[in-house]
Amino acid sequence: MASNNGKHQVVVIGSGFGGLFGTKALKRSDVEVTMVAKTTHHLFQPLLYQVATGILSQGEIAPPTREVLAKQDNAQVLLGTVTGIDLEARTVTHHVLGRETVSHYDSLIVAAGASQSYFGNDHFAEFAPGMKSIDDALELRGRIFGAFEMAENAASRGEPYDHLLTFVVVGAGPTGVEMAGQIAELAHKTLKRDFRSIDTKQARIILVDAAPQVLPPFGAKLGTKAKGELEKIGVEVQLGAMVTSVDERGLELKDKDGTTRRIDSVAKIWAAGVQANPLGKTLSEQSGAPLDRAGRIAVNPDLTLPGHPEVFVLGDMISLDNLPGVAQVAIQGAKYAAKEIDHRLKGKAPQAPFKYFDKGSMAIISKFRAVASVGKLKLNGVIAWLMWLAVHLIYLTGFKNRIGALLSWAITFIGNDRSERTVTEQQIFARVALERLGGGAKDLVSEPGEFDAMLEARRAELEQVAAEEARLTDQGKRGVHVDAG
Repeated sequence: MASNNGKHQVVVIGSGFGGLFGTKALKRSDVEVTMVAKTTHHLFQPLLYQVATGILSQGEIAPPTREVLAKQDNAQVLLGTVTGIDLEARTVTHHVLGRETVSHYDSLIVAAGASQSYFGNDHFAEFAPGMKSIDDALELRGRIFGAFEMAENAASRGEPYDHLLTFVVVGAGPTGVEMAGQIAELAHKTLKRDFRSIDTKQARIILVDAAPQVLPPFGAKLGTKAKGELEKIGVEVQLGAMVTSVDERGLELKDKDGTTRRIDSVAKIWAAGVQANPLGKTLSEQSGAPLDRAGRIAVNPDLTLPGHPEVFVLGDMISLDNLPGVAQVAIQGAKYAAKEIDHRLKGKAPQAPFKYFDKGSMAIISKFRAVASVGKLKLNGVIAWLMWLAVHLIYLTGFKNRIGALLSWAITFIGNDRSERTVTEQQIFARVALERLGGGAKDLVSEPGEFDAMLEARRAELEQVAAEEARLTDQGKRGVHVDAG
């Protein structure tokens, strides 16, 4: 609940780019900030695919949020999934393992991000994981490297294994392109000497998308260039192909001409769309602000919720001026919102409407191959690749993370090796196992107060046993025969 010191209370939902940059921008303001996040780390999401393909460790792209904010005395971090926002009462309700906490706010920054969209086919997720979290990346790492292991076993038994060496990436946006390129490099270079019964260079990497080109936001020219570069490193690019079904052993596609076909594949990755956090719907129901098809909520030009100037909504959650769902929108929006809160407290005039400055887009295809679109400048090849390295290094949070990433990149891009190849069964199956529990991880712990009640019952039982032992001794009843009747 609110502090009793009278300071302006700011609650920030989310520890991603919007949440973290918004919190840090309030460091010198006369406020108390409570960040509520469902993870304990700040995730540099653009590099998740490198965790999934063994280039980087999860720690290198996900430093602890508490560590990042350790020197910011006016910021507190609470772990929890936000389950409710009451705009009238100005409260945020959040839960962790069934334990509820309610936080009061005077100003609210909602930067809860987005999740993977399966376009109404959420059951696809069991067999084709998305890539929005550390858990997703580690699961995909287990599935990718595990596929090679299972293929080696199958080949040693003389069984078919083509479906185990066929990797399908759904979605030809930046994430899909980067993932397909790295799986190709992994199969054709990193692992080529590691197996005895299979030839990893024969692995098929297929990139599919219903769209007619690769990387649509980059324009036709760079999209064509990226497609050509992917094909040079052995990626099969299949455009105009819509996924209609996904199961454990493969997926079915419908081509533009109406024909249907099947690809047998165990390792499938979904990178084909996003949907805003469900909190957008919560805000819409209470404020009347409309949602678009992706669940993004319409906001005012100053990023506030209509009718609620104390509530700012950022990043992937908003529908405003066709803003793209990229990190820079969240970062710039967070700084704008924090500045507006500070101005209000100091009695300053409101800022001009939020204006996004497009710093460009980049996607790496493979070693020394990348594409970059910066304003009217369109680049590809080594120059774009070096730009990609520099930009991502700058935006990684923390000095030690930058050094770690730099060393890992050197190992991969100079020596074709990867330092993060450890996988476990738990990585692969934990997500589905928790989903089948119904209540998730909450089902694995006691209900609030339940353990204390059990403890008291056990204490009473032990006290009763001790009293009986003392009575037998005091009354000389030990060793004395007692008739059963």
